Amino acid sequence: MAASELYTKYARVWIPDPEEVWKSAELLKDYKPGDKVLQLRLEEGKDLEYSLDPKTKELPPLRNPDILVGENDLTALSYLHEPAVLHNLKVRFIDSKLIYTYCGIVLVAINPYEQLPIYGEDIINAYSGQNMGDMDPHIFAVAEEAYKQMARDERNQSIIVSGESGAGKTVSAKYAMRYFATVSGSASEANVEEKVLASNPIMESIGNAKTTRNDNSSRFGKYIEIGFDKRYRIIGANMRTYLLEKSRVVFQAEEERNYHIFYQLCASAVLPEFKTLRLGNANYFHYTKQGGSPVIDGVDDAKEMVNTRQACTLLGISDSYQMGIFRILAGILHLGNVEFASRDSDSCTVPPKHEPLTIFCDLMGVEYEEMAHWLCHRKLATATETYIKPISKLHAINARDALAKHIYANLFNWIVDHVNKALHAAVKQHSFIGVLDIYGFETFEINSFEQFCINYANEKLQQQFNMHVFKLEQEEYMKEQIPWTLIDFYDNQPCINLIEAKMGVLDLLDEECKMPKGSDDSWAQKLYNTHLNKCALFEKPRMSNKAFIIKHFADKVEYQCEGFLEKNKDTVYEEQIRVLKSSKFKLLPELFQDEEKVLSPTSAAPSGRVPLTRMPVKPAKARPGQASKEHKKTVGHQFRNSLHLLMETLNATTPHYVRCIKPNDFKFPFTFDEKRAVQQLRACGVLETIRISAAGFPSRWTYQEFFSRYRVLMKQRDVLGDRKQTCKNVLEKLIQDKDKYQFGKTKIFFRAGQVAYLEKIRADKLRAACIRIQKTIRGWLMRKKYMRMRKAAITIQRHVRGYQARCYAKFLRRTRAAITIQKFQRMYVVRKRYRCMRDATIALQALLRGYMVRNKYQMMLREHKSVVIQKHVRGWLARRRYGRTLRAIVYLQCCYRRMMAKRELKKLKIEARSVERYKKLHIGLENKIMQLQRKIDEQNKEYKSLLEKMTALEVTYTTETEKLRGDVERLRLSEEEARSATSRVLSLQEEIAKLRTELHHTQAEKKSIEERADKYKHETEQLVSELKEQNSLLKTEKEELNRRIHDQAKEITESMEKKLVEETKQLELDLNDERLRYQNLLNEFSRLEERYDDLKDEMNLMVSIPKPGHKRTDSTHSSNESEYTFSSEITEAEDLPLRMEEPSEKKAALDMSLFLKLQKRVSELEQEKQSLQDELDRKEEQALRAKAKEEERPPIRGAELEYESLKRQELESENKKLKNELNELQKALTETRAPEVTAPGAPAYRVLLDQLTSVSEELEVRKEEVLILRSQLVSQKEAIQPKHTMTDATILLEDVQKMKDKGEIAQAYIGLKETNRQSPQDYHMLNEDGELWLAYEGLKQANRLLESQLQSQRKSHENELESLRGEIQSLKEENNRQQQLLAQNLQLPPEARIEASLQHEITRLTNENLDLMEQLEKQDKTVRKLKKQLKVFAKKIGELEVGQMENISPGQIIDEPIRPVNIPRKEKDFQGMLEYKKEDEQKLVKNLILELKPRGVAVNLIPGLPAYILFMCVRHADYLNDDQKVRSLLTSTINGIKKVLKKRGDDFETVSFWLSNTCRFLHCLKQYSGEEGFMKHNTPRQNEHCLTNFDLAEYRQVLSDLAIQIYQQLVRVLENILQPMIVSGMLEHETIQGVSGVKPTGLRKRTSSIADEGTYTLDSIIRQLNSFHSVMCQHGMDPELIKQVVKQMFYIIGAVTLNNLLLRKDMCSWSKGMQIRYNVSQLEEWLRDKNLMNSGAKETLEPLIQAAQLLQVKKKTDEDAEAICSMCNALTTAQIVKVLNLYTPVNEFEERVLVSFIRTIQVRLRDRKDSPQLLMDAKHIFPVTFPFNPSSLALETIQIPASLGLGFISRV
Repeated sequence: MAASELYTKYARVWIPDPEEVWKSAELLKDYKPGDKVLQLRLEEGKDLEYSLDPKTKELPPLRNPDILVGENDLTALSYLHEPAVLHNLKVRFIDSKLIYTYCGIVLVAINPYEQLPIYGEDIINAYSGQNMGDMDPHIFAVAEEAYKQMARDERNQSIIVSGESGAGKTVSAKYAMRYFATVSGSASEANVEEKVLASNPIMESIGNAKTTRNDNSSRFGKYIEIGFDKRYRIIGANMRTYLLEKSRVVFQAEEERNYHIFYQLCASAVLPEFKTLRLGNANYFHYTKQGGSPVIDGVDDAKEMVNTRQACTLLGISDSYQMGIFRILAGILHLGNVEFASRDSDSCTVPPKHEPLTIFCDLMGVEYEEMAHWLCHRKLATATETYIKPISKLHAINARDALAKHIYANLFNWIVDHVNKALHAAVKQHSFIGVLDIYGFETFEINSFEQFCINYANEKLQQQFNMHVFKLEQEEYMKEQIPWTLIDFYDNQPCINLIEAKMGVLDLLDEECKMPKGSDDSWAQKLYNTHLNKCALFEKPRMSNKAFIIKHFADKVEYQCEGFLEKNKDTVYEEQIRVLKSSKFKLLPELFQDEEKVLSPTSAAPSGRVPLTRMPVKPAKARPGQASKEHKKTVGHQFRNSLHLLMETLNATTPHYVRCIKPNDFKFPFTFDEKRAVQQLRACGVLETIRISAAGFPSRWTYQEFFSRYRVLMKQRDVLGDRKQTCKNVLEKLIQDKDKYQFGKTKIFFRAGQVAYLEKIRADKLRAACIRIQKTIRGWLMRKKYMRMRKAAITIQRHVRGYQARCYAKFLRRTRAAITIQKFQRMYVVRKRYRCMRDATIALQALLRGYMVRNKYQMMLREHKSVVIQKHVRGWLARRRYGRTLRAIVYLQCCYRRMMAKRELKKLKIEARSVERYKKLHIGLENKIMQLQRKIDEQNKEYKSLLEKMTALEVTYTTETEKLRGDVERLRLSEEEARSATSRVLSLQEEIAKLRTELHHTQAEKKSIEERADKYKHETEQLVSELKEQNSLLKTEKEELNRRIHDQAKEITESMEKKLVEETKQLELDLNDERLRYQNLLNEFSRLEERYDDLKDEMNLMVSIPKPGHKRTDSTHSSNESEYTFSSEITEAEDLPLRMEEPSEKKAALDMSLFLKLQKRVSELEQEKQSLQDELDRKEEQALRAKAKEEERPPIRGAELEYESLKRQELESENKKLKNELNELQKALTETRAPEVTAPGAPAYRVLLDQLTSVSEELEVRKEEVLILRSQLVSQKEAIQPKHTMTDATILLEDVQKMKDKGEIAQAYIGLKETNRQSPQDYHMLNEDGELWLAYEGLKQANRLLESQLQSQRKSHENELESLRGEIQSLKEENNRQQQLLAQNLQLPPEARIEASLQHEITRLTNENLDLMEQLEKQDKTVRKLKKQLKVFAKKIGELEVGQMENISPGQIIDEPIRPVNIPRKEKDFQGMLEYKKEDEQKLVKNLILELKPRGVAVNLIPGLPAYILFMCVRHADYLNDDQKVRSLLTSTINGIKKVLKKRGDDFETVSFWLSNTCRFLHCLKQYSGEEGFMKHNTPRQNEHCLTNFDLAEYRQVLSDLAIQIYQQLVRVLENILQPMIVSGMLEHETIQGVSGVKPTGLRKRTSSIADEGTYTLDSIIRQLNSFHSVMCQHGMDPELIKQVVKQMFYIIGAVTLNNLLLRKDMCSWSKGMQIRYNVSQLEEWLRDKNLMNSGAKETLEPLIQAAQLLQVKKKTDEDAEAICSMCNALTTAQIVKVLNLYTPVNEFEERVLVSFIRTIQVRLRDRKDSPQLLMDAKHIFPVTFPFNPSSLALETIQIPASLGLGFISRV
């Protein structure tokens, strides 16, 4: 695309401006080729016609898109030209407050004239190890790049710092050196880095001065070589100086000062040591008052003097030499006050006894007369004679000033020499980094010799710079295989030739200096004759014949010839120098004695230089014979030589460039003067770099970056799998001219402006997409609005139509109602008329019908009555007739029946008399009988049923009767009651009458009372109203008082709460600070200890190297020494040489507090040792006395005592058994306190009977044994006759009974053993004829002992029975009392009964608990005391036995009779202890600590197994009461852990494993220490495993310190693992793809945010966190400790991420804030998954969260500022302002933060008190605590796996 095509409407361009240099304008219409005028509109709204140059028709430079403005690298700009560079620097400097910017390989540094918090150690740590393009531009980034290239390429480096005076060169160089000193450290203990930094205040005091442009301007150039060893640690330094401005010593311009050291001396004149210098105020001296500005604002010269003296002391300049320096400087000041009096025009004199000269001579130690003479005279030497000539006053003043300058220059060189000696490397230098702090290009109104030399040096440096830039460009093109075309760049070799070539300016100047009568004018004429009109770079001013002009690379400079010759000669009278050399002051001659050997009066010869690694530079060496003439070389010649040497050095190194820019001449902070900036940019070569870059392909993109940025310009079909081919295809479509870009191996190269064109296409595409999105959104919004309006219209219509319909309906209803009303009205009228007619008709009909009906009724009534009468009459007649007929019929029947009966009777009488008749009659009789019988049966049945019915009826009747009788009775009673009620009613009526009378009286009284009551009520109401009023007043007063009291109490409470909270917070902070300080001391101590070990190893290696031969060492040997071993008993002779060989550095490595603590502990142990030694001596004396006494007794006593000791042990076991049984009985009795406890068959009763039975059985067995033994003894006594008289057994028994102390019995036992060991012949005699007798006597004594023991045991049993009976009795009494209480409680109500029973039960249980606690405490104390005594005595007995056994021969041991003793076996019960031999201790440490692999242990075995094993071993040593074994084991354990961590300290699993085991070991020592606070968490069985003899509290502290050191090492390992992942995973990687776009980058490439192979992502961090967490959980680390580790990890992640965010401008964008918040949410999700939300880890991410929110919130209005201030409470003011300054839009649609908004934020945060530190301390480690975490694991259940190889230890 042609460049002219970019000049379209709305395109922005730069046009020249006389005030602002360049102004921005916008095109109002498209440019067409051939147009002579551009229609522009300025930013302030003014329209302008810009005319193009008719010759060149050059268009104005285009302005870069806003998206590219403010870039870190100027080469990232699409349009590379002067206005773009100037604008970018201004935006970064003014808006973002960024003073550093890259320009290709150059770092541009703008002096802010303000202290910025960007040079702290935290910033150094942030830049350390980073690539140069990964962080924002900084001087530290350049220093890190130089340091890294030195280590990587093994090539020496140089940092060239240049710029105008006041641009900040010295400060930049100082910060670079400080970076090297901090990052590398020193290889020796001499603190070389501190010395290198200490050289700065010295050189600034003697070489810096205040000028009009700079308060601390360096008036000399210096090149400091910082030397490094093979490990790249600082070992030394060397300094070269160039062209000291000596004229400043004697002359200063207005508002300027002399060198700082003079004013520091004057400000310190009141000090006692400076009284002899006779100094005063700076305005008193001529050399310090000429500028009229003796004071610098904000600088205290007296304090600076202290710093200077401290620096001199640090660099080894003694106080005497310092005072000598100050004497010389004071002498120079007094010399400046020397005045001359003119005698005539050619001579002068010094006034007699002139005070300034007198002081000068006293200080310099020279003769007054001699110095006064030679100040006014000079010696002239000719070929034949020498004569003295007086000089004029003017010449005398010049000579005085020349002498002062010469003295100062030599003193300056002497100090530089001594600084170099102090910084000289003691070992061989491997490589170096040089820092060149040299003056920049200078041009003033009057330019003299100094400016000429300065500009000459800058020409040389610019040439070297151009060649280096050209070379880098060429290398880049060749690396990417881009066709190389020669780039034309400015070559300033002609200008250099003009200055330094033969017949050049310097050559002609030296030649003129050699002429006897050479002058500045003649030299100027020679210049004109030689170069004018012959060299294009040389010109002559029009109006002057004493000046010349040279066209430098930066600008034309006019030099005044006056003074050139004098300054080049640097003439000093030899006679004055000779006087000074003869001084009695020894330092003064030193300044001049090596004058001939010095190459330059302003530079010391390089001392101690070593050849470089790859390109050695040979220093210029003087040829023999030239040394005598070397001092005659001119200043220009010497400067040219030193400059050539410097260029050789720089060419042999890899250069790094820092260009310092001075933003304004008034030293205003953050004020940018475009004119001055452009001048310096042109002068320092930045624009030349831009021009060289712009001539080629300045814009470079990787294929992945190009694809990510311009993916929006591609279609889906254009995207291929090969990114490179995809980019090629797209570019061919987008840019038709193939010359505008080139494809390299890894990058795409673009010509200038092409990236802007691509950005324009991308912006157009995005704008079109935005328009489409806006169109769609707006259409959707309008549709939504239309739908709302339509819906509203429909609703309105609905309501209107409804209203109309309702109105019509109302009309219809009214019409219908009217019709209805009319209808009903008409109906009513008609109906009324109808009803009237109807009623009349009905009335008539009724009357008529009634009449007719009444007539009919009368007729019917008469007929009815007639019928009735007829009925009755006819009935009477019929009945009368029937009766007569019936009586006649009956009479007739009676007559007939009587007649017929008479006839029948006659027949019967006749038949009865006849038999046959009888038979006939009898024939049917049987049947009749049968029938009758059947009838009878039926009647019987009926009878029975009737009888039953009758019975039922009788019962019913009876019940009914009874019921009726009851009713009758009730009726009778009710009758009686009624009678009584009647009587009562009568009485009540009488009473009512009486009451009525009384009622009348009462009513009368009531009326009177009511009257009185009303009166009283009225009075009372009045009184009550008054009282209410008073009460209301009192209430209001009371409420007011209560309110006041409440308010006061609330205020007091709030104030107290606030104070309490503040004090609590303060105490917590103090505690954390103290803990942190202590842990930091531990960290420092461990570091010093490791350092000591390393030095010791190196010393051992150095000692062992010279010795020939091969020496074998034991591989299992390991040191048992430790700084934690509190032993003072190591007195063996073999340990003495080891202690003598320890180097003295160990004392220096110890912490002083720990040393005092150890010293105190040693003294305590020595006292304890002395007391134990005294006690041991006393016991030995007692043993010897007992031995002497027992020697008189027969040998049988030993056997008796042996048997006695065995029986004693048996009895002790029995006694223990009985005690356990008694405890069991007591427990059974206390558990059941019911009334039936003492009843037969109860558990307690049964236990008691069992005990009594067992005791009686035991007694019977003992009696039987005694009888058997007696019978055996009697039979043996009868069979054997004794040969010797034996000691009476009763005496022995009494003696044994008297020996109540076990120690005495043991000593007696040992003594008897010794007496039993007789000579061999005694044993032979015993075996021959005395053995049986001895056996008999032994059995007899044993019999007697058993009898006495049984008796005592019987007594004890009886006592125990009595006590048990007493307990039973008490239980019975308790039971009775309980029954009484129960009876009393039963009489109470239920609620009171329950309360009383509960109260009683509580009282009883409380008393019992108190009694039991007292008993338990007493028993515990007794048991511990007895155990300790028993262990001590057992140990003493064992030691005495060993001592006695050593004196016995093997034969004696074999021949000594051994009697078998029956020892009762016990059931095997493990006590949770591990036994090992002393000699196996090293094997234990080796197998369990040194060679243990954590991975196998953590996976297959229980967590903390090594800790449990070690503690079980410690328990056994404690059980044996072997303090030496305990101490040795603990010491070996600590040393072993340290050794493992030193060997594998970078392995996370190892460190985590031993941190977990160390904490578990520490918890075990606490859990089983016996202290009540720790024992309350244990089970009873665990409490039995507590340590009994030793208090290991001090070792617990040692282990705690060790755990702290391991924790800190674990944190360092975590940090080293996480550090490379954090920035890439949290910031650079796009977790949410497509949110952020890649911006164009410059030469300093950044790490791409696209996830390539090997790039860390957030998933990498989370996987690593999972790995850490799983490993710690597998190792059984305490949960609280895991939380602290996680909190520390999250703090590191948050701090590193935030620090990088604050140092990377490209990361401060809205999209990056979204990425960060998403990443933080993922980390929080991880915390939730692991149940670690309460660990405090989330709070450590709060600053990062707030920074991400700050990137995303709105940043425009005051409300936004208020919201930001309230939201960002975890960020400091500096961090908030930094983020706002760095905020950079990624796309054109985002807006930058206005400067006014940032100032508003600063005003609002002005009162916030927070740290001014910008970065978080990523190295900060939270103080760790180890909360007590007891283990529920029983020690006796732990099994030792065979895989550990601990077969030599056994369970106990």
